Amino acid sequence: MKHLLLDPSRTEAPTRDHPDGQKHPESLPAAKATKVHPTAAGGENASIYFVGTATTIFDHFDQKVEESLRRSLPIITTPHAKDHLTSKGAEESFSEVYDLDFFQSMMVNIATHDSSSADKAPAIKVTGMPGKHVPQGLLSMANDLLGAVPPTNGWMVELGRVDKGKGEESFENGYRIYISGDTLMVDELKEIPERYKGQNIDLMLIHLGGTTIPSPKIPLLMVTMDAKQGIELVRLINPDMTIPIHYDDYDVFLSPLDDFKKVMEEAGLSQKVVYLDRKDQYKFKVG
Repeated sequence: MKHLLLDPSRTEAPTRDHPDGQKHPESLPAAKATKVHPTAAGGENASIYFVGTATTIFDHFDQKVEESLRRSLPIITTPHAKDHLTSKGAEESFSEVYDLDFFQSMMVNIATHDSSSADKAPAIKVTGMPGKHVPQGLLSMANDLLGAVPPTNGWMVELGRVDKGKGEESFENGYRIYISGDTLMVDELKEIPERYKGQNIDLMLIHLGGTTIPSPKIPLLMVTMDAKQGIELVRLINPDMTIPIHYDDYDVFLSPLDDFKKVMEEAGLSQKVVYLDRKDQYKFKVG
């Protein structure tokens, strides 16, 4: 995997080959160093899409990015978003959309130019994670009826290798990334550490900001985690490292990044978080 971008948003119309109009390499190099770039937030489709042979992963693209994408691009998304992406008519519908519900997984095979006789090949395993915009209770029940706030989810992206010829059952994880998605701190998230008990989570990309509907001036409903909920999730997931994202791109945020910095410092967890400005990079190696 060459790039991992979260919430890409564009103000200029990009091409349908790539949001930046770039050419795609035809294969993914052998798993080694990967960079995480903080990007501008956007849209409503909480999706992962694979460009070319899985060289780039985007989550949660906005309408301008959606308009730019070639319609044969393989996309992994939620069942709700799949319905949206595949029902745009013959000209505009996406043709290769795969939906994953909570804790459903699929493998993404990576084509390489490596002609060596190595027994293992690089691969990516993607698993849908729980997420909710609306807290449990009467609001959740009302939203289930009205459908005012669309469903959301998170992702577990595992970078690793498979034995050639053996497939998914031989997958060996080399680096595990949990992407919280635009969720609140809800009970369903407690199943994640249970499912991954004894399996290390190397990196968490946590969506913060305390997004409010309709606005911070009239905060009728908060649909993403604020600092208080954010540190609850850090403690629950217990990743080796956390990178906060999605906290200052709109005018609908109630909880600035400084709030999260403060609670992390008070909890003695400052050494387990990295704060990235745009264009900063966080590099890691895949085992």
